[in-house]
Amino acid sequence: MTGADGQRDRGSTARDVRTRVTVLVALGANLVIAAAKTAAGLFAGSPALLSEAAHSVADSLNEVFLLIAVRRSKRPADDRHPFGYGKERYFWALLAAVGIFVMGGCFSVYQGVQALRTDQQESLKGYLAGLAVLGVALLADGGSLVRALYQARRHRDATTDPALRTVIAEDATAVAGVLLAAGGIVLHLATGQVAWEAGASLGIGLLLVYVAYRLTREARDRLIGEAVDTQLRDRIGDFLSSQDEIDKVAALLTMRLGLDSVLVAARIDLVPGLDSEEVELVCVRLKQRITGKWPEAEHVFLDITEAPGPEEL
Repeated sequence: MTGADGQRDRGSTARDVRTRVTVLVALGANLVIAAAKTAAGLFAGSPALLSEAAHSVADSLNEVFLLIAVRRSKRPADDRHPFGYGKERYFWALLAAVGIFVMGGCFSVYQGVQALRTDQQESLKGYLAGLAVLGVALLADGGSLVRALYQARRHRDATTDPALRTVIAEDATAVAGVLLAAGGIVLHLATGQVAWEAGASLGIGLLLVYVAYRLTREARDRLIGEAVDTQLRDRIGDFLSSQDEIDKVAALLTMRLGLDSVLVAARIDLVPGLDSEEVELVCVRLKQRITGKWPEAEHVFLDITEAPGPEEL
């Protein structure tokens, strides 16, 4: 293992520990909140509270998915998966997004529609208890969100982690959902119209569906093979083009294999006159320099041809 590899592995391990702690904090908060919201929602007969309870249950299940993602994505490469298991992180993030859609979004919309159809009224005492639970939920979800945002702001590399991005999206949506639910309950109490609370439930559902769509699209892009950002690709291309032995970079392809793993494949034309031994040495040197400058470029493949000499043109 080179020094760059060791530094990358240490940084990856530290990031995963921070992400795991952030996910565990969110999981603990959501489990407590889900139980409280469910009890209060059933007691008050509040569709908005029950929608928020479904939201918290979905978030709790998703955090389990994210913990699995962090652990399984670190498995070393093997014969069946020679490029490693880095993309497992995106697969479990995709499952989490589906969970948000099905368990959170669809159930919340269902609760809103049912409330409009039944127009059920509950006691003031029940709704006040529900508002108290929402206040506690706001503090818990807000604290979890602050923790996740702090990690993202302090450690810039964490912003590409789908587990952390999912936690931030869930917590931000949870805070917005609590405010919607509380607003719907207050307006229901003030006007006597259940439509306000049903509207809050529908709003929570639509918000969850939108968040699930965004997270699903991000996971899909990475699972089907997303290229590295344009700046990194251009730097690698400029580096290859600047080498004396290279006449032209005919093609340069990249693909993210995980958070810390990138595949680089280039078709390059070497200057005329190099013998086979020199070509081999150039190939080895280029690969070493690329991985040295960009440690995430774990897999470098060079398709080398020799540019035609003047007499061949």
